[in-house]
Amino acid sequence: MLPTWIAEVAQEPLLLDPADHQAELNANTWWPSTGDEERRSLTLSEVVTALEGVGAALRIRVRALGSTGVATFCAWHDEQAGQLRSSVGPVTARELPFRNNHVPSCALEPVVAGFLDGDGPGHPSLRVWVADVGGVAS
Repeated sequence: MLPTWIAEVAQEPLLLDPADHQAELNANTWWPSTGDEERRSLTLSEVVTALEGVGAALRIRVRALGSTGVATFCAWHDEQAGQLRSSVGPVTARELPFRNNHVPSCALEPVVAGFLDGDGPGHPSLRVWVADVGGVAS
């Protein structure tokens, strides 16, 4: 079920309003969850593929909205909540609104592996997978 829920994120309402970052966070942050039993049955590949698919779909949607600025889709393992979360906003990878240290990364596998393995707190900084989904062709 989790890969299906992740894929559905690509169809969720999308708000890109640089003037109201809080409204964006509220509208564009998702945390599909799963129980421990399902988590143990998931493969790294199927969760990574689902998230990469969302990134590709959001890139198309952002451009279809006529956006010509930057936009970043990101995913991270919220260790305290035991959740895999994702969000999109009109910011660069370095401008993501995390309160603590975060390390933007183009490697999604370590983020998903931490979620699937249930790694607990202890990392000095939050590893965040980022994908450019902005309206500017790369």
